[in-house]
Amino acid sequence: MDADQRTGPLPPAPPTFLMCPPTLYEVSYIINPWMEGNLGKSSRTRAVTQWETLFAALSRLAPVRLVEPVAGSPDMVFTANAGLARNGIVVVSNFHHPERQDEEQHFRRWFSQAQYHVVDLPRGSSFEGEGDALFSADGGTLWVGYGARTHRASHAALAALWPVDVQSLHLVDPRFYHLDTCFAPLEDGSLLYYPPAFDAASLDRIHAFYPSSARIPVREADALAFACNAVNIGRAVVLNHISPELERELQIRGFEVLQLPLDEFLKAGGAAKCLVMKLPSA
Repeated sequence: MDADQRTGPLPPAPPTFLMCPPTLYEVSYIINPWMEGNLGKSSRTRAVTQWETLFAALSRLAPVRLVEPVAGSPDMVFTANAGLARNGIVVVSNFHHPERQDEEQHFRRWFSQAQYHVVDLPRGSSFEGEGDALFSADGGTLWVGYGARTHRASHAALAALWPVDVQSLHLVDPRFYHLDTCFAPLEDGSLLYYPPAFDAASLDRIHAFYPSSARIPVREADALAFACNAVNIGRAVVLNHISPELERELQIRGFEVLQLPLDEFLKAGGAAKCLVMKLPSA
């Protein structure tokens, strides 16, 4: 078909994603409730198999870049926590727990070599990247969680970097210690979320932005399977195993649901979205 025969705008190009191979992944400390009882119980062989399946699935949908793991930083595989990127700028995370702070220098080096303008927040202001900061589908709102990991004080610094409306959401359930474990803005303007993870004021903000027709609340069983920790690329939603009811709800809304086993990463408190960081084009 000739260009002048096409109708309608071309679909937007998918973002690039950053991933880290799990060749050094293990549960070797406890910094969230999911790790409790799992010290030394992760299988690196199964983790590699599950990660490679996710990598292959995402690579069919979007470009994927890799950062190499570093000894002593087993959680580098969760690249969503590396930082937050937009318009050629990346805010590198200030990890709350000392166990993850060594990752910062390695991610900072990778972003610098990738020609990003790297921004560091004050050391005392904890911020854990895209794990706690997610843009709305239209890019005009930045939802930022605070509580167990990210300090609310970091939100003002993010608001000063980009012309967006920053909305703070208070996380109150320790099982959902990062925003991306319980809140997933989807590209059609809808929201996949677990309401009990938030306080009342935060739910008011969410409901004021997303009309009831756009909200997809998940049940506790799906939330505990990290249903909200999803990667959405166009009409594809990639996530850990979910209930048939939630799968049907997403399919009714026009999404193609791709369920992948990611239970090895649940032992450390992560799933599909935790394993990728979005690198939007400038």
